[in-house]
Amino acid sequence: MYLIAFATDYDGTLAHHGAVDEPTLAGLERLRESGRKLLMVTGRELPDLQRVFDRLDLFDVVVAENGALLYFPQSQEERPLAAEPPAELVAALEARGVSPLSVGRGIVATWEPHETTVLECIRELGLEWQIIFNKGAVMVLPPGVNKATGLAAALDELGLSPLNVVAIGDAENDNAFLKASGCAVAVANALDAVKQTADLVTRADHGTGVVEAIDALLSDESLPTALAARRRRIVLGPDDEAGLTVDGGAVLIAGSSGVGKSTMATAIVEKALEQTFQVCVLDPEGDYDELEGAVVLGDAERQPAAHEVMDFLRTDPASPPLVVNMLGYDVADRPAFFRQLIGQIADLRGELARPHWLLIDEAHHMLPAASDVATAALPVELSATIYVTVHPEMMAPQALRTVQTVVAVGSEAVEVLRSFCETIEVELPPVPDGDPEQAVLYWRRDSGEPPRWIRP
Repeated sequence: MYLIAFATDYDGTLAHHGAVDEPTLAGLERLRESGRKLLMVTGRELPDLQRVFDRLDLFDVVVAENGALLYFPQSQEERPLAAEPPAELVAALEARGVSPLSVGRGIVATWEPHETTVLECIRELGLEWQIIFNKGAVMVLPPGVNKATGLAAALDELGLSPLNVVAIGDAENDNAFLKASGCAVAVANALDAVKQTADLVTRADHGTGVVEAIDALLSDESLPTALAARRRRIVLGPDDEAGLTVDGGAVLIAGSSGVGKSTMATAIVEKALEQTFQVCVLDPEGDYDELEGAVVLGDAERQPAAHEVMDFLRTDPASPPLVVNMLGYDVADRPAFFRQLIGQIADLRGELARPHWLLIDEAHHMLPAASDVATAALPVELSATIYVTVHPEMMAPQALRTVQTVVAVGSEAVEVLRSFCETIEVELPPVPDGDPEQAVLYWRRDSGEPPRWIRP
């Protein structure tokens, strides 16, 4: 399960004329029963929201005041994320006759056409506060506070990444958290600007549209996951035709020694980091210690422990890339440590859907054909896992069968592809002529297309 959380706006999305109907509530309950986390992200102040909606218990976290306040329904804890509105701003707006005017824990709110007066007061007082619009509502907030920052704070509390969230909304102030999410959905009644940036637009409006999105997620996660994956596709070549996605099965990078496998793998990791993915590199021989910005656990003198690897991965989904250097283990002991670690990483992926990308170097040593390591420890589904090896034929066939994308590097690229196909007992596809000194051989097994040469 990749999309493990669902974040929804309230007014104009979940609610119609301020109320949520019973079928929509039933949809939210079905979502919770699936084990996913449910968040509300609203511009409303908390007392007002509690007055009109009595089912906040369905939500794990509520982001109120357009990102200025967190509320935890189970504990009833309120946690401000912004400074209180300046008293002089409130006084100035009241003196100028701005009405209606409400003041929350971190927000000042009114309605059009008072935005001009609000802006004049902000300028006259020398404040840095910002105005955010919401279909006629005028919200005034500290700089840098919006629904995206509020959602990020809520997800931090849950240990989740925004990339694993479906977000749904309808108005201008929703754009920020929709863009930050893994899969952005607009209800049918959304503004055109919101629809244009969404990955998916529902056929139905308001709460019925929310239920439509929930049912699509619960009945077949592959479509919303594919939309999320496409948004953050890792492009390998100069055009957009060759690439990798988190839902695209495992990846094999193979070729003889010294032909650029590690360079290719490092480039992919760097592109994944640009897309804010969490990345973990399992490095038996210390080849990735120089990965830019990486945290390295272990070296030739110190063995990394599985618990410290998992503690690091669990703590922060936006953490730097983690390199697990296994040089401190004897060569014969590394597969056993790998076996211990891969099972725990698979469990973490099942719980938190991360690390998003996993790179296994020297995969023929970690997953050898002549052992039961793969059968005993390898998860059945290994999307977004990159195997790097000199000898694909020496890898466990079970591991190779999870591979959907092959990147063969070096002068023996065609033979590498042949070896892969023979090991998993599939026919070698026709390979076009190419220059392996200038390009790598790329093949997407499930595309129905032949391999192609690309210049990375």
